[in-house]
Amino acid sequence: MPDAKQPTVVNGAIIDAVSATNTGVLAEAPAMAMGSLYQTVGNSVAMAAANAVYAQQQANVTCQAACTLGITKMFSQDS
Repeated sequence: MPDAKQPTVVNGAIIDAVSATNTGVLAEAPAMAMGSLYQTVGNSVAMAAANAVYAQQQANVTCQAACTLGITKMFSQDS
């Protein structure tokens, strides 16, 4: 039966570096999440504004077409 591996001693500086990195990642996570949320909300608001502008433009085209058709019909009537 092979001998079980004995645990190796790890330098304390390495343990401290890994612990500091883990702590940094955990500390930054909420800020990163909020930043991502703000970007998503900003993008959604921008798309909503763009859609509103597009809808207004299309409504204007429809109103112009209806007005043109009404005037054309009005002028085509015999008096």
